[in-house]
Amino acid sequence: MRIKCTIAYDGTGFAGYQVQPNKRTVQGDIEAALARLHKGESIKISASGRTDAGVHAKGQVIHFDTPLNLPEDKWVIALNAHLPDDIVVLQAVRISSDFHARFDAIGKEYRYFISQTRQRDPFLRHYAYHYTYPINVKKMEEASAALIGTHDFTSFCSAKTEVEDKVRTLESIDIFEENNLLVVRFVGNGFLYNMVRILVGTLLEAGRGDREPSTFKEILDKKDRQYAGKTVPGHGLYLWEVFY
Repeated sequence: MRIKCTIAYDGTGFAGYQVQPNKRTVQGDIEAALARLHKGESIKISASGRTDAGVHAKGQVIHFDTPLNLPEDKWVIALNAHLPDDIVVLQAVRISSDFHARFDAIGKEYRYFISQTRQRDPFLRHYAYHYTYPINVKKMEEASAALIGTHDFTSFCSAKTEVEDKVRTLESIDIFEENNLLVVRFVGNGFLYNMVRILVGTLLEAGRGDREPSTFKEILDKKDRQYAGKTVPGHGLYLWEVFY
């Protein structure tokens, strides 16, 4: 039986999603919980994608195969009973055996949160990027217009990106205020390694006045990481939703 779960986690205490030797990871903790439920049997999970150290998730999706015949609502209860406080299963459903959390995903939504208070808020230090420079949101929106659509995003991903095809489609970029935080929301068919964090860093440079919005098309055309802005920290980033 294949089970699909929607999970949320606070990425602060993890070295990232993917299992790493001698490090605490989201995948490692979930697989440990599944092993306890299966009396020591190893159960491997697959996710819609990896998140880096410090990055959070509101709607990550995973799947796994199990011989156990539990009702859907019991999976939520059973897994949460064995998971640490910084991971929670929000939903569990039985799914067809050909479903794949990664390969069947048709899009994702990410959100990046920015705090602009004069003084650092110690209660937000793991959940929003503290950025004190004045920001012109209209300049950021103007710059983001060049990013919408289907492009080669080589300039906006880490040089360590392993995939060769760096063409992705960004359906929308929205910038708004919520609970006194500036939120940058991205919806697209897929995202490259560090893509959202580099996009945000470059948009902030436009908002600060250090980069003209008119140059963003040129950055895309260069297909070279050195022409884009800084990579903002991971702790402001949330994998918000995965679409199927």
